Amino acid sequence: MDLCHVPATREKGWYLALMAPNIKGPNYAWLDPSRLYCHPQGLQDCVADLLQPFQGDPIDMVAGIDAMGFILGAAAAAVLQKGFLAIRKAGHLCVQTLAQPYTDYSGREKVMEVRTDAISAGLRILLVDQWVETGGTMRAAIELVERLGGVVAGVAAICIEDSEGGRWIRERYKCSHCVPPRLQPRFDHHQ
Repeated sequence: MDLCHVPATREKGWYLALMAPNIKGPNYAWLDPSRLYCHPQGLQDCVADLLQPFQGDPIDMVAGIDAMGFILGAAAAAVLQKGFLAIRKAGHLCVQTLAQPYTDYSGREKVMEVRTDAISAGLRILLVDQWVETGGTMRAAIELVERLGGVVAGVAAICIEDSEGGRWIRERYKCSHCVPPRLQPRFDHHQ
């Protein structure tokens, strides 16, 4: 798809066609959203779709998860006129942090961390990432926010797969994603 082309009718998720499939193997996500982020209208519509369910909800801050969640999270924070917090993979922050181990979508053991002075008790945080596949990364971010006394105001991602972890998150938190219901089975099976 041309990075300047905008369809005449823009249904929710029209921009999903901008994503490219994985050609590098199982240690990579199955779709790359970089072209979606390069498309001005695609990115705007994606962020609008992610934020629509949270209109009127009290949100104090947006947190994006390392690394692609930084892009969507910062864009969402700008639209909401809220601050942005980066939840990082361990070893990148030079300040006092709280760490949380997790297993990512490829089965690798990792550690996520957040600075301890950014979240105060009762602060309502919208968590944003590009994708929730197994839910391990998002669940680690949720645990970090809650351990610091913050409240998860919601979870937003381009796709939240119908996995055990995805269901755990949906059952406990208000969620938003961009995949229309008719396409969800294809995304769940990586087709």
